[in-house]
Amino acid sequence: MRAQVHNGTLLKTHGTLAPCAFCQSKLITTAPGSKTPLSTTVPIGYGASDLAAAYHLPDAATGAKGTIAIIDAGAYPTLESDVNAYRAQYGLPACTAASGCFKQADLNGGPTLPPSTDFPNSYYEEQIGVETALDMDMASAACPSCNLVELQLPIGDALNGDQAHLDAAMADFGTAVNTAAKLGATAVSMSYQYPSDTVVEFGQAGRDLFHPGVAVLASSGDSGYEGNVHTGWPQNLPWVVSVGGTSLLQSGDSYTDIAWSGAGSGCETDLPAAFGAPTSVSANCGGHRAASDVSAVADPNTGVSVFDTYSPFFGEPLNWILVGGTSASSPFVAGLYARGGHTSQVIGPNTLYTAPKGAFTDVTLGQNAPPHACPTATPALCVSGKGWDAPTGIGVPNGLAGF
Repeated sequence: MRAQVHNGTLLKTHGTLAPCAFCQSKLITTAPGSKTPLSTTVPIGYGASDLAAAYHLPDAATGAKGTIAIIDAGAYPTLESDVNAYRAQYGLPACTAASGCFKQADLNGGPTLPPSTDFPNSYYEEQIGVETALDMDMASAACPSCNLVELQLPIGDALNGDQAHLDAAMADFGTAVNTAAKLGATAVSMSYQYPSDTVVEFGQAGRDLFHPGVAVLASSGDSGYEGNVHTGWPQNLPWVVSVGGTSLLQSGDSYTDIAWSGAGSGCETDLPAAFGAPTSVSANCGGHRAASDVSAVADPNTGVSVFDTYSPFFGEPLNWILVGGTSASSPFVAGLYARGGHTSQVIGPNTLYTAPKGAFTDVTLGQNAPPHACPTATPALCVSGKGWDAPTGIGVPNGLAGF
């Protein structure tokens, strides 16, 4: 199966499952159409060492020791031990609460949420734990020496509901981002996406995500090209870095990124251009917000390994699983911001667009929409080519120079 990950053919014999309604992750299952997670005793997907090689990262001890905040939903009492099992597998230093490296709290910075014991919440919590484990493992891979903070939203925030419910969930994300900034986070990652409207774009929930000097990132989405009018929240905000996704192919010691067909992209015509985005980018959306800004591996076909034992419903730890989605790329890039150590001037993606030449590898192959669905006047919204394109932004990281 590892060979299938390397050549991007895994989904010919396996399926995918979304852990929650708004999570931008895809869990690999045992067969097409199956809801049974593919669980193994050893990792078979890309791990921290593979990602370091693919994106030309320095040795684990090199870089700033920033703080990465991950915002997720629900309790996860085994997260510290699970994260450290992942880190040990790839030779990364331990990150524990005792050492001050690891912290869990609720969205206000208070005590962690109690584990759910009732149905269906215990079932949902087990599913959403996949998202949380993915986020923390990818942050660890990107910055082995960084501190990790996981902030827990109520479990209901990850579940579908009426507009009032969704507005409350988005408000909770804003509260958690404010808490992350107060706790000293240099980068914050959100692997969720909600239907957007002007209430959350211009209201308090959107304003709460504006933190100059803190890199605030979000997944671009897992549904491909979203159109040239509206895209999902919060990655559509001009002051949030929208992280797209690629398929990462390996042949020997060589790695190649192509645009993932599921990577979210599009325009948000309610909002102005992203901070720092040149007119050549925003012109694809009539001068408005065009997403994404940057990318990294996300395709479930070329998925990453994740360690997860939290099983409050079935009582059967998954151990090593294989996961994809832009929920993988957002925390990974957040980790690179924290590791780069130059976030003082960051407002959204502004510094990405002024990065030195060679700091990112341009992705020039692949697309995330059928040819007939892509605007003929602005093909960069869904087809990768030279320079910026919406599925992959300015490209994938080439070391830490862009951060």
